Amino acid sequence: MPEAAAPAPGRPPLAQIYFYLTAGCNLACRHCWLAPPFDPQAEKATLPVELFERAIAEAKPLGLSGVKLTGGEPLLHPEFMTLLDVVAREELGLTVETNGTLLTEEHCARLAEMPSAFVSVSIDGSDAATHDAVRGVRGSFDKALAAVRLLAAAGLRPQIIFSVMRENAHQVEAAVRLAEESGAGSLKFNVVQPTARGERIHDSEAALGVGEYIRLGRFVDGELAPAASVEVSFDCPPAFRPLRRLATGRGRGRCGIFGIIGVIADGRYALCGIGEQVPELIFGVVGEDALSEIWRAHPVLVQLREGLPSRLGGVCAGCLMSGACLGSCIAQNYYRSGDLFAPYWFCEEAEREGLFPDSRRR
Repeated sequence: MPEAAAPAPGRPPLAQIYFYLTAGCNLACRHCWLAPPFDPQAEKATLPVELFERAIAEAKPLGLSGVKLTGGEPLLHPEFMTLLDVVAREELGLTVETNGTLLTEEHCARLAEMPSAFVSVSIDGSDAATHDAVRGVRGSFDKALAAVRLLAAAGLRPQIIFSVMRENAHQVEAAVRLAEESGAGSLKFNVVQPTARGERIHDSEAALGVGEYIRLGRFVDGELAPAASVEVSFDCPPAFRPLRRLATGRGRGRCGIFGIIGVIADGRYALCGIGEQVPELIFGVVGEDALSEIWRAHPVLVQLREGLPSRLGGVCAGCLMSGACLGSCIAQNYYRSGDLFAPYWFCEEAEREGLFPDSRRR
């Protein structure tokens, strides 16, 4: 692999691009934080291959080492296999996030040829009735589970991502068994974020309360994970994770925001996919605006580099873990408050309810 140019002093390398390949999705998930329109025929925008290549070409001198392909649903992209060929040609690391419903043996065989490919498949229930209700399309559970098994048969060990809400929280143990039996390599439980469709989940109390999430995370970390034959994690802020899990690298680590940029389906650079919802977090257009200049001087990126974690407010300002999580999700925080340095909603709610651990305060 050709060596990337060294980043300028004080400026981090651009290590990864998150490509949001499609503006639409073939599922209608109740909790989606991006809320792409239901688009099973891929009639909405898809990122042109030439812009995909252009962004990579401009990012490699800045330190690019890997890409993530997500959506919407990335496999809706009509030239998905061509995109994989580009990633292989450029010798980049690869992460794919998919709902699994469109995955084929051909896809799996090609992914298995790529030495660093990591694939995650979203499954939000241990049975079809639960998952399909969350995902909004009947039959999606059977297809997603088949995708996990196809990936495992091809020699990959995919991750299952399970977003926990009130209607599926009782299935966390069954989800571990499902991961073990299907050939998955890991299982990650996610908290539903109060963004886009996730706001309605929280407003209707279909999400768990913060106290319930904290207790469930302790159960997963303390009882389910040690006994499982696959890696199991619960994705909540580090302030609520056992130190032993953090010390082994299995807890949530430092946010990668300093080394990441997003490209959304219409070819614009953004902080991440939240740019579809928040125009202020759009940075420019691939092929029209020089990525090197965006990475060097865009005001949002400069503010983040200069202000994290010292300018974080609220409970984050006094948290011992602020240097590890950097506010957890800047895009989420900005979406809710319009402030790049606003505290993370989960920790703020825990503080209001008297649940923030005193051991993690300065």
